[in-house]
Amino acid sequence: MLSEEVRLTPAHRRILLLAWGGWLFDFYDLILYSFLLTDISKDLGLSREQHSLVLGLSLGMTALGGVVCGVLADRFGRRPVLQGTILAYSAGTFLCGFAHTLPALLFWRSVTGFGVGGEWGSGHALIAETFPPARRGHYGALMQSGAPLGVGLAALMGSVFAPAFGWRATFIVSGLPALLVALVRRGMPESDLWEAQGRREGRASWRHSLARLAAPGFRRITLCALVLAVLNMSAYWYTYVWFPGYLQQERGMSVAKSGLWVLVIVAGELVGYATFGAVSDRIGRRPAFTLYSFFMAAGLALITLFWDRIAASPVILLSSMAILGVGTGTWSNFGPFFSELFPTAIRNAAMGSALNLARGVQFFTPLIITRVAQAGYGLSGGISLACLFSLLAGLWIWTLPETRGRDLRLLDTPGGT
Repeated sequence: MLSEEVRLTPAHRRILLLAWGGWLFDFYDLILYSFLLTDISKDLGLSREQHSLVLGLSLGMTALGGVVCGVLADRFGRRPVLQGTILAYSAGTFLCGFAHTLPALLFWRSVTGFGVGGEWGSGHALIAETFPPARRGHYGALMQSGAPLGVGLAALMGSVFAPAFGWRATFIVSGLPALLVALVRRGMPESDLWEAQGRREGRASWRHSLARLAAPGFRRITLCALVLAVLNMSAYWYTYVWFPGYLQQERGMSVAKSGLWVLVIVAGELVGYATFGAVSDRIGRRPAFTLYSFFMAAGLALITLFWDRIAASPVILLSSMAILGVGTGTWSNFGPFFSELFPTAIRNAAMGSALNLARGVQFFTPLIITRVAQAGYGLSGGISLACLFSLLAGLWIWTLPETRGRDLRLLDTPGGT
């Protein structure tokens, strides 16, 4: 089995590269809209509340995509679902470029959200089931590093390409690269752990899979994992949904400058994502997660609540943004950690449901931030709520067991842990 190999094989490298590429364009397509808000508003005449509806619905649809695609991947395999999800979110992004009304924009952003929701769980389940347990955190983090690069690419496209060619061309061009990944993915290996489990136990129906998640043996772990994802997801999206707008509208930055400053956060994210896996493999999933969560909370507090006190020092401001970025390395924990909590028969459904139901809750995030801003606290007041969520996530993870280096085959045996 691939997971028993001491050294990486060409199959391992192919899986990692293609899962990473799919996740990069997945997250890029999801976050891109935030960098095109101003141009879309001018063209379609959308208000901040209407933008909040589009942002919220696309996040909400990721919940449906996560649950549906998770169940499908447990029944039909990781590989075919990964192929379908990338085609879905690519098509949704491409066709956003042809939307001339709010309903059309809502529909195609929903298609994008559905595909995005299905990509993460299937990719991480495949990585977890095929890579050596002792380095699972490291390789899961490498796959997750596609997310900050996706943010960086979205920032560049929004601040450089869109002003020159328009938001429609940006969406159209953005839907094409992921299709190349989809074509190459046809040669991706399937999870041999998933195949072995199917031969041994057979494939459960979707009703049985979802019922098993709610059964007494997994109910508590499923709930705790969902709450952890909600807290961490809230910290992230309360920060990023309106952050470019916060820099432009409340801190007086141009579109180009705000994009460059976001790239500082992206640089911090790359450090956070790159280091988290090795740290968690060394000291454990829980202490590493708490450490990085507190980094994020500190960075957020400095660039929102204490902006006026540190604004005179660009070095401190930029360092605070970098610290915020490092803290988002917590996302490198979710793939390895969640995969080590559930057996193979329901792993993809559990991972996809927990993460994407949490993302679906973020339907309310843009709306809440907008209401807080309208109440007189500004976008900085809404974004600063992320500090609290980040601190709570760092504490909540201790309600779940430590799983570092767990042999996934033990989870597939009766009473295995």
